[in-house]
Amino acid sequence: MINKCLFPAAGYGTRFLPVTKATPKEMLPILTKPLIQYGVEEALSAGITTMAIVTGRGKRAIEDHFDISYELEHQIKGTSKEHYLDEIRSLIDKCTFSYTRQQEMNGLGHAILTGETLIGDEPFAVILADDLCYSNDDAVLVQMVKIYEKYQCCVVAIEEIDIEQSDKYGIIDGKLVDDSRDIYRVSHMVEKPSPTEAPTNMAIIGRYILTPEIFDVLRVTKAGRGGEIQITDALNSLAKEGKVIAYQFKGKRFDCGSVDGYMKATNYFYTMYKEEK
Repeated sequence: MINKCLFPAAGYGTRFLPVTKATPKEMLPILTKPLIQYGVEEALSAGITTMAIVTGRGKRAIEDHFDISYELEHQIKGTSKEHYLDEIRSLIDKCTFSYTRQQEMNGLGHAILTGETLIGDEPFAVILADDLCYSNDDAVLVQMVKIYEKYQCCVVAIEEIDIEQSDKYGIIDGKLVDDSRDIYRVSHMVEKPSPTEAPTNMAIIGRYILTPEIFDVLRVTKAGRGGEIQITDALNSLAKEGKVIAYQFKGKRFDCGSVDGYMKATNYFYTMYKEEK
């Protein structure tokens, strides 16, 4: 069973300055909900109730969001606005939230290693909140948990990209082991290669299931691309031992770490909202 989900949420969100100067990028809203709430809802749909969040300075709004606001609830109690808090209150009631701080921004691998104190010695999921995923059927993490249950090793979500965009992603290479479900046994991974160096056009997106072995690997992983500790480099070590599966998920993914992706997500969810009205 996957019982815990780690949310690396300490980054500065510089592509959204100046708004992220005082507002965590994970709290940027898509309609009326912040990005990180969509991630928590996805984790909960996969049966995960323990949310482990790696934060940093200036991120207190995340903690406040997943807490009860007695003053606000008192003000709107008995009014037509009371139902607006139903979804977040349900998450607070069903989930346990724990936090630790990343003292320095040193890459996604370092952020995940920082979360070890919250995870312990068990397999866990990772969601990057600014990769917003949507599926008409099972949520992406639900799909991945099923893959993990079969293969019992690290699982990364992938999608096909324009090869010219390869220098923005971790790229995998591997052997198709289940063509009916688009599942690959990864043989090699590389962080942000140039288009001419990329082994394929299959890019890792912000959904992972990791075994606790990853922490020991991260401890000895040297700084890589950008002078940071990259989770791709650590996973590549495990891939060489056949311990990483890549899954081409079913659904849509929006890169809400970019303005273009953020606007596409907003428009997509607004269209759904209007259709439901």
